[in-house]
Amino acid sequence: MLTQPTIDKLNAMKLAAMAKAFADQVQTPDMAQLSFEERFALLVDYQMTDLENRRMRNRLKNAKLRLAACLEDLDFKQGRGLDRATVMSLALNNWVKNHHNILVTGPTGAGKSYLACALAQKACRDGHSTLYQRVPRLMQEIAVARLDGRYAKLIAPISKCEVLILDDLLISPLTHEEQRELLEIVEERYDRKSTIVTSQLPLKAWHAAMQDPTLADAILDRLVHNAHKLELKGESMRRKRSVLDQKAETVKG
Repeated sequence: MLTQPTIDKLNAMKLAAMAKAFADQVQTPDMAQLSFEERFALLVDYQMTDLENRRMRNRLKNAKLRLAACLEDLDFKQGRGLDRATVMSLALNNWVKNHHNILVTGPTGAGKSYLACALAQKACRDGHSTLYQRVPRLMQEIAVARLDGRYAKLIAPISKCEVLILDDLLISPLTHEEQRELLEIVEERYDRKSTIVTSQLPLKAWHAAMQDPTLADAILDRLVHNAHKLELKGESMRRKRSVLDQKAETVKG
């Protein structure tokens, strides 16, 4: 049996996973008990699994998530305002399929960005393209891109991704021009794609925090419609971790 030439040809066709699975089959005597169809199906399954894993890694890489977060590591302790049933329902990603938004509010350090990245990471794992953007930085990049001709290239992935994170909205006041840019983004995505927005301000304060009330009406109409609203509470998770780290160092000392 010309095993090595077959493996070489599979690798030449960029079917490395199938080549490895074939080599393993040759070294496993029990495989002889299976039919040709069964053995071939195992090879195809191995190659498909490898392809899906590589696609998932590429989605996570392209998402540029700020935090390496996952839903399994979320803290559902009482007092945080984070309901396990609600989050587990969102984990099914029906909100992505239905082009709904998620609005996450809460004080500094409450875990808004972590929750947003965890939801986006689950969407990536389930096959949806995702992109993280921090609003203050994004507005600066858009302003520069408008001047040097890169605007179309910059905005394309923001418009096309299935899940867009807009982190730290209204952490500083938006100018009239920045409101216009934000409206362009949410208008392009409205009822077509899903957006996760985080903000320190409660939702009821968003309108007053925008300079132009007309643009504010248009932005909020597109964000709040069909949105899941999550309001986090409690003390800063960063401060809590810092205190725990200090206590651990004290014990070690």
